[in-house]
Amino acid sequence: MTPTTPAKIAFIGSHSVRKTNAVHSFAGAVGRSGHSVEVGREVVRFNPLGINEGATAEAQLWVLMQQIQQELELRNRADVLVTDRAVVDNFAYFLRVTEGNDPFAVEPLIRQWSKTYDLYVRLLPDIALQADGVRSTSDSFRDEIESILNRIVPEYVSSDDLITLRASEITEAFDWDAIVARLLGPSITPKTGPARYVRLRTSR
Repeated sequence: MTPTTPAKIAFIGSHSVRKTNAVHSFAGAVGRSGHSVEVGREVVRFNPLGINEGATAEAQLWVLMQQIQQELELRNRADVLVTDRAVVDNFAYFLRVTEGNDPFAVEPLIRQWSKTYDLYVRLLPDIALQADGVRSTSDSFRDEIESILNRIVPEYVSSDDLITLRASEITEAFDWDAIVARLLGPSITPKTGPARYVRLRTSR
């Protein structure tokens, strides 16, 4: 891996599994390794059409299209793009709303786009839901999404490109160096100095 070949890693899972914490911690580790890094936001938080259990098929379509647009915009701005979600886990929410149907014929796009990630990190929900004022605190809702993810992740993500962690593992003490090396190659030697830069994306 070289700076002229940007890498893309996605942190995926249902909601409230510390994905955002993991994304920013991992981005910091990438920066300390001497590489520039961009961070893509969780686009669903900016959805004007509604989220959580009451989201419509159109709302979830908006999320999928925004996810792809954001990745297109950011992919070549740094050596590494770290995304808070991917098309695969956003597709799980879409399938829940549509009861497994595909009214907008997006599945072929999802299947192809899922191949553009160099590495996935899936976080499993072994922690309690916590209210943040945005995402649902319904255990049954999260369980539904996890059930769909269990079915579709093996279909869209190669086991060679997937790392699975428990949400409870994502603490300040977690050592990201091995995953940085897996993404960027064994020649990467983590540095103790400051990151080159970490650009965080927020709302437009």
